[in-house]
Amino acid sequence: MSGTSPFLDPSSRTAPNSLALAHLSRDDVQPVYLKAASCSIDGYVEGAVINTRFGSFPHTTLIDKPWGSQIRASVVDTGSRGRKRKLNGAASREVPENDVVENAVSSLGLAKNVKAASSGFIHILPPTPELWTTSLPHRTQVVYTPDYSYILHRIRARPGMKIIEAGAGSGSFTHAAARAVYNGYPKDVSDNRGKVFSFEFNQDRYRQLQEQVREHALDGIVQITHRDVYNDGFLIDGESPEAECIFLDLPAPWKALPHLSRTKPTSSQLSSSGLDNINSTAVEWKSPLRADRTVYLCTFSPCIEQVTKTVDVMRRLGWVEIEMVEISHKRVHIMRERIGLSLPPGERGMNQSAADVGEAIAKLKEVESRFKSYHGRTQDVDMTTDEDQVKDDSESIHGGGATAMPVEEVGEARLAKPWMIGRLIHRTEPELKTHTSYLVFAVLPQEWTEQQETAAFENWPCGMESRVIGSLDKEARKQEKREMLKSKKAKRELSTKDEGTQASVPKRSKTS
Repeated sequence: MSGTSPFLDPSSRTAPNSLALAHLSRDDVQPVYLKAASCSIDGYVEGAVINTRFGSFPHTTLIDKPWGSQIRASVVDTGSRGRKRKLNGAASREVPENDVVENAVSSLGLAKNVKAASSGFIHILPPTPELWTTSLPHRTQVVYTPDYSYILHRIRARPGMKIIEAGAGSGSFTHAAARAVYNGYPKDVSDNRGKVFSFEFNQDRYRQLQEQVREHALDGIVQITHRDVYNDGFLIDGESPEAECIFLDLPAPWKALPHLSRTKPTSSQLSSSGLDNINSTAVEWKSPLRADRTVYLCTFSPCIEQVTKTVDVMRRLGWVEIEMVEISHKRVHIMRERIGLSLPPGERGMNQSAADVGEAIAKLKEVESRFKSYHGRTQDVDMTTDEDQVKDDSESIHGGGATAMPVEEVGEARLAKPWMIGRLIHRTEPELKTHTSYLVFAVLPQEWTEQQETAAFENWPCGMESRVIGSLDKEARKQEKREMLKSKKAKRELSTKDEGTQASVPKRSKTS
């Protein structure tokens, strides 16, 4: 893939050799790398084909379509795929698979001539971090949308920022962070733009994620590094990434925290935290954090014991505003429910139970009357014919029983809008698309140099305040209070005197 990543700018239509997401249902999204049909693939003369429970979909029917389009299933020749075939009625002659494909191509024509099937349809959607999270191949437990959206908000991720991510795993948070910090592709090494520095310890996961980033055209925005951050830290080629946001999805995040400091931790800090010395042979300490900015950190831990150890090390290393949060995501469905014995069965939102006590009593009376009527007819069969019995049953059902609506109620129901009939109810989602984990947030203030202290003192000088509580003694404050009350009393007397003077002056008549 080349050009801008489809996660950042998917354009308006699907294109060959690009990523698309086939939406089968709300919880079933399948990633597809679209391929143009230049030859047969996997025995299909139509080229690459997606096989789902709704039918088969050749890639040629998905290319050059507006995003969100509904694609009908196609009739695909699957009978001769990979099988031996008899040609011209010769039972003993066997044709290789390649010859079968060539004969099928000449007989069926190009892949563009495929016919629509009646099995079903899918929707083709552009790739987004939210949809990618639900469709990506799981190599580890992923960070779902309710978690990483809140995390990116709390660590102040925005275009132009630099994020350190440790424990890339399946790449769910990686794609969301890349979109959050994206403000253009860097033109050269010195071009300072938003970037995600991702670290992964597992070799296989590192290679798979590196290939995935290259396929999604995120090379210039995401940099994957294979490293053990517990021992080797977060420097890139010996230089600081100047990160402002940090996300640690590690089994023991407290072991990586000493590398995320402004200055090299002392031996006493490490020993009190239960850690060993880091970079003992290093000549010069370099912090991976940006010096002139406040750094925001989040750790992702599924166990409260991990949270306890992490918070303890954070406090010893100077992190402040430490807070633990647990995300409990729920989706609420709101609908109108109609209750009554007269409602048709089987429709959505219909509850065939008594709406009130009166309707329930009417139903019981109807049942009792029908019971008595039935047993009365069985005792005296000669007095009632079958036709009369059918007529009586029909009248009892349709003639004003509890299941029949009065004429005025039927008229009101017909006049009322169907979506305004019934009471509003809400139900929570039975399954939550997330998992229980504890998010620990912390803040590390920026470095405060002597030059900054001098500049701040010039703007806001300390020790020369005149109107601050504590700068005057008790007697001086009392004297100041007396003078203030005296001035207020003088103002009141002056205003009263002016009002009396205005009242004593006679008013001039209109004739004068």
